[in-house]
Amino acid sequence: MQKVVLSGALLTSLALLSCNSQTKPAGDNSVPVNLITVKPQGVLYYDKIPATMAALSAVDLRGQVQGYVTGIFFTEGQHVAKGQKLYEIDERLYTAAVDQAQANLKVAQGNQVQAQQDADRYQYLNTYNAVAKQTLDHAVIALQNAKNQTAAAEQAVKTAETNLTYSIIRAPFDGTIGFSQVKLGNTVTVGTTILNTVSTDDPMGVDFLINEAQLGHFEDLKEHKQQDIDSLFTIILPDHTVYPHVGRISVIDRAVDPQTGTIRIRVEFPNPKFALRAGMSCVIRVHNQELTPKLVVPAKAVVEQMGEYFLYVAKDTVYKAQAGGSDTAHARLRSIQVKVTLGQTIGPNVIVESGIQEGDKIVVDGVQSIHDGSPITTANKAAPAATGGKGR
Repeated sequence: MQKVVLSGALLTSLALLSCNSQTKPAGDNSVPVNLITVKPQGVLYYDKIPATMAALSAVDLRGQVQGYVTGIFFTEGQHVAKGQKLYEIDERLYTAAVDQAQANLKVAQGNQVQAQQDADRYQYLNTYNAVAKQTLDHAVIALQNAKNQTAAAEQAVKTAETNLTYSIIRAPFDGTIGFSQVKLGNTVTVGTTILNTVSTDDPMGVDFLINEAQLGHFEDLKEHKQQDIDSLFTIILPDHTVYPHVGRISVIDRAVDPQTGTIRIRVEFPNPKFALRAGMSCVIRVHNQELTPKLVVPAKAVVEQMGEYFLYVAKDTVYKAQAGGSDTAHARLRSIQVKVTLGQTIGPNVIVESGIQEGDKIVVDGVQSIHDGSPITTANKAAPAATGGKGR
């Protein structure tokens, strides 16, 4: 009896399943998605390029005379003015050398006066034939030698005074000075010892590399041949804030690097508060000047697969289904995967450079549930919060 009851229950279940299978509407396996129609639109964005800040000029301070450091007159890391006294090297030897050179000059000048008097006297006597010609010639030669010795003594004074000046090291220009490489009492060797480094700090340069294919565009920007736009060049600082001042191209390097196919560009930025420092990393933003409308899609619609990017385009397809013993044609949307080339990311959206056309319908929500050729529907949308795989 139990077997009969179980058999009856099994038959009833099979009958119900058969009824459900026969009444299942065609096409209910379509994945609900959201679509957008692609239309060209004007875009506003920045090209972002890694960059490094650089001083327009930087000089190592070296001693031009030898001696002990007897004075340091600045605060490390601070702004210094052109001509400001920075270091003092023991000047006693050089002061003595100046005094000695000046004394030698006075001796030479005295000898020149004496030689001049002798020459004048013999010249007078020669008019009366009262002196030998040889004596007059010797007097004239002695006068010329005395004049030469005086000139040499004058140059010796200048050299001694220059060396005395070199014992005081001053800032070559306005800029920022770094850590001192010497301390009080250290010996300075001529041309070898680096005392410090001074670099300009206003304006500052921002250096970055571009591909050689972009060179013509940046040359036009330098020559102002393209439309002027406020904030054409701005920078993002390491703390992710935007620097409040704008820059301009000052230098395009003389040659392209043949190994990398890149060339260096320098943009100058004012630095009135000395917030920019040489060597800082930053990101330079180049304002887009493209006036042609672009195709833009939500970044969440993009699917990344092994470094390539794809979108799902909704296409109408026709399939045949049997109904009442005859074939009936039905229309159905299917997702077609297309490879695309992406451009700049603009907030939640991304520019599509190639792969789709104006008017294409793109799957935006639901991409995680479909694949190439999946049937899709826009009816009864579930609208999942999809990100489209790895959106850019």
